[in-house]
Amino acid sequence: MDYIIRDATKDDMSAVLELIKELAVFEKEPDAVEVTVEDLQNDGFGEAPAFHCFVAEINSKIEGIALIYNRYSTWKGKAIHLEDLIVSESMRGSGLGTALLNEVVKYAHKLGVKRVNWEVLDWNEPAIKFYESKGANVMREWDVVHLNETAIKNYVDNI
Repeated sequence: MDYIIRDATKDDMSAVLELIKELAVFEKEPDAVEVTVEDLQNDGFGEAPAFHCFVAEINSKIEGIALIYNRYSTWKGKAIHLEDLIVSESMRGSGLGTALLNEVVKYAHKLGVKRVNWEVLDWNEPAIKFYESKGANVMREWDVVHLNETAIKNYVDNI
């Protein structure tokens, strides 16, 4: 299989959004995606991009993405967060996930970060096995904590 892994461009963001929506369906939250193509274009490109995105192309069609952003660990220092690694359902098992993860890790190494981190749903055993096979430590004793937009507003209103 011939594929290309490259940095995403603004013009790729509609295909990126389609993969994000496909992931939301897979994760049983089809109505959770609020981000728009315009959000992705505005937030990912310009003077201070909020994220970096790699795309995997086969025959000029984007079949996978890896979206990352910088973080800072008070214990380790500079880190990168892998927000999503998505491969279209039809291409899972083809090696695209490995190719995208390889690109993320090479990028992290080039930046000199101390850690790459991400979350995985506890029921997604194929993904967990994939990540563990690459040497990742799946820390099952940690819980992810979020304040959504409504909770942020309520919190601030009650300070």
